[in-house]
Amino acid sequence: MSYKNEVLKAIHLRRSVFQVNFTDQEVSKEDLETVLEAANSAPTHKRTQPWRFVVFRKDGLNRLGAELGRVYKHITPAEKYAEATEINMAKKATLSNAAIAIIVNYTGELPEWEELAATACAVENMWLAAHSIGLGGYWASPGLINHMGEFLQLEPNQKCIGLFYLGHHQSEEREAVRNPIAEKVRWEE
Repeated sequence: MSYKNEVLKAIHLRRSVFQVNFTDQEVSKEDLETVLEAANSAPTHKRTQPWRFVVFRKDGLNRLGAELGRVYKHITPAEKYAEATEINMAKKATLSNAAIAIIVNYTGELPEWEELAATACAVENMWLAAHSIGLGGYWASPGLINHMGEFLQLEPNQKCIGLFYLGHHQSEEREAVRNPIAEKVRWEE
C-alpha cells in the first residue's frame, strides 16, 4: 500500500511489539525523552494536560518487576495462586528495556472521560514517536496496576491506566488487520 506522507504511513504501520520481540539493546534516555515530548503534544481540553508518567529503566525495571510479583501474590486468592505466574509477572517487566507507567491526573475541571481520552491520545503519540525512531511498544493494562498506587506514589486524584513497555526490535512492519472503514461510518449529506 502506498501512503500520502510519512505521518499516514506511521499511523498505518504502527503495531504492538511485545516484550519477547525486544532485543537487549538499551533504550537511551534521549529516545525516551523524544517519546515523552511527543506524548506532551497530545490534545487536551482546557489545557489540563492530565497525563503523568513514571519511567523505569535499568534497576528500576527490577523494582517494577518485584512489585508486580508482590502485588500478584498479595491479591491472588490462595486457590488461584501459582508461583510460576508470580515469577512470570515479575519477569515480564525486565524483558523490556524501559517501561512507562501511564497515569491520568484527574483535575476535576472536566469530566473524567475527557482527561482519560487526552491521556490515551498522549499514549498514541508516544507509540507513533517510538515507531518513528525504530522502537517497539506495547500498552499493557493488567489488573495489578489497580494496586500499585503507593508504589507509584499516586495522589488521590490519580489513576494508573497501564504500563507502556518499550524496546528495540527487529520485527517486520505489517499492516493492521481491520474491517473496512465503510462498515463503521454512516454518511449524512
